[in-house]
Amino acid sequence: MSYAAGEALPPFVIESVSPDAMKQWAVFLADPNPIHLNVEVVKAKGLGDRVINQGPINVAYMMNMLMAAFPDGRIERMESRFLDNVYGGEKAVVSGTVTAVDGDRIDCAVQLDVDGRGTVNSATATIELTR
Repeated sequence: MSYAAGEALPPFVIESVSPDAMKQWAVFLADPNPIHLNVEVVKAKGLGDRVINQGPINVAYMMNMLMAAFPDGRIERMESRFLDNVYGGEKAVVSGTVTAVDGDRIDCAVQLDVDGRGTVNSATATIELTR
């Protein structure tokens, strides 16, 4: 398959960010921060009225989109920036664009958007094709 700068990548959609998954990730990440587990703590901190997704999950969503878009590739480098929180129950969509192609390396711009609030995470990544 060939890729070109400016090409849009297929989106990766999370119909509803799962608070139950946050509980599982809290164990996996050894991250007992109550903002991921207890809505009352989130409210008390003035951060909203829903539990907040862990940052590594948001990055994983972006990585999943890249791996689906490039099944014959591996993520060689990725830098991400957190812009806002992702809350339980929100619909989240990862989109991306090829920004450059250099042989077997493809640079991409990636963003995670939530309905009604826009971009909450952004990233750049280089994919190495391994075909």
